[in-house]
Amino acid sequence: MTLITTTQEQFKNQITAAQSAYEASRQTSPQQRAEWLNTIAKALGNHADELIELAQKETHLDIARLQGEMKRTIFQLQLFAKEIQYGPHFEATIDHADPNWGMGARPDIRRMNVALGVVGVFGASNFPFAFSVIGGDSASALAAGCAVIHKVHDAHLTLGLRTGEVVVEALKKAGAPEGLFSVINGREAAEALVDHPLVQAIGFTGSLAGGRALYDRASRRAKPIPFFGELGSINPVFVTEKAWKTRQNDILIGYATAATMGMGQFCTKPGLLFVPQFDKNVVVPVLQKEFSGKKFAPLLSPNLRKGFEAALSKVSSLTNVEILIEGNGAESPSPTILTTTVSAIKAEPEILELEMFGPASVMVQYENEDELAEIVALLEGQLTCTLQAEADENLGYFIDAVHEKCGRILWNGWPTGVTVSYAQHHGGPYPSTTSSARTSVGTGAIGRFMRAVAYQTFPDAMLPPALQENNPWKIIRRINGLWVNP
Repeated sequence: MTLITTTQEQFKNQITAAQSAYEASRQTSPQQRAEWLNTIAKALGNHADELIELAQKETHLDIARLQGEMKRTIFQLQLFAKEIQYGPHFEATIDHADPNWGMGARPDIRRMNVALGVVGVFGASNFPFAFSVIGGDSASALAAGCAVIHKVHDAHLTLGLRTGEVVVEALKKAGAPEGLFSVINGREAAEALVDHPLVQAIGFTGSLAGGRALYDRASRRAKPIPFFGELGSINPVFVTEKAWKTRQNDILIGYATAATMGMGQFCTKPGLLFVPQFDKNVVVPVLQKEFSGKKFAPLLSPNLRKGFEAALSKVSSLTNVEILIEGNGAESPSPTILTTTVSAIKAEPEILELEMFGPASVMVQYENEDELAEIVALLEGQLTCTLQAEADENLGYFIDAVHEKCGRILWNGWPTGVTVSYAQHHGGPYPSTTSSARTSVGTGAIGRFMRAVAYQTFPDAMLPPALQENNPWKIIRRINGLWVNP
């Protein structure tokens, strides 16, 4: 495979084809669109061995992890296929004409969500399948009815280009319009993707610096577009005094596992663990024993390793930050655990803004639980916040404070598992994401790439199928205020 950079002419042809494909497929039934998604899923399964082998060569990830990602990616496509046939993403709503409506005669009004158009997607470096070429953003945009142009990540370029070929071949086999999905490569094409007037939204998973640059670029357009970016999170874990006293070792073991899962290269890695003051001679041996049984690997790319080392150095140099367990700095680095205090953070809160994307985390010691509410007030937006507590504790006031800062709150768990489901929410206040009202994981992700349109007093035959009286698509709808199954 030749790793060519997308030229201006090639990009121009791709964007034109994408727009034509979107227009040609606007009224495609959910059943037909679901077939396209299922065909992609089947093609990924058929090419799984080939793609996983490419991923191993480019990412240092082990085969079990990659097989899990592939399974997730296939499942996600299949789940979205079922979801769009049921139709909640349309939010089809019908208000029949009512001369006796409480505020005066009501005309016949019908509203539904429609696809935005062509969507640009930037894949993540740390998930070569799940958040990459046909990962969450691309899959949800296709499910919404959009055309997708995906910018392949340099960290696994060969894999990305080959995956793109598999997806394009599958869509062609399924009879989808040519150009509905394509991939690009190179910085110039990436910038053109954000700038082009036919592109109606951007999906992004990556760093705060890179995401913010693209977010600002999208906002500077003559007609700004939605930018759904996941930019970073420290994912604090708060341990109550009672929980620490009751199950200290279990908490430390869970923390050691979560903080080093995937070499600490998960967006939901617990970067801060708030615990009561502790004896280092008790805590360190538990963590070291847990780390000693783990297998470590190189980080995903040289650039990611460089960024991790810079962030670790910066956090380590902050006032009153000490090394609890020092990593070895090897090609496959062992974890680093730092420690500091709540008092030190209140005096210098910069540590609350510094994500160490790799095998490093900070244990923060507090004197009493009242200090935790003060720390929550200083936090920026997070993807997750976790409470390690006991069931008989009254933490309502604290939970209320925490929910202002994050998109998912966990009780006695660890945040590094983000399942694909109906209720999942993977988002949070800025800077964790650029759109806290939206999720990039789960069936709710489809709605990001749609907008509402209302039709008033239209003849039934001229309405979109989702709003016609006989419901030809057989989707769930809200009629005169009540949800009605097909």
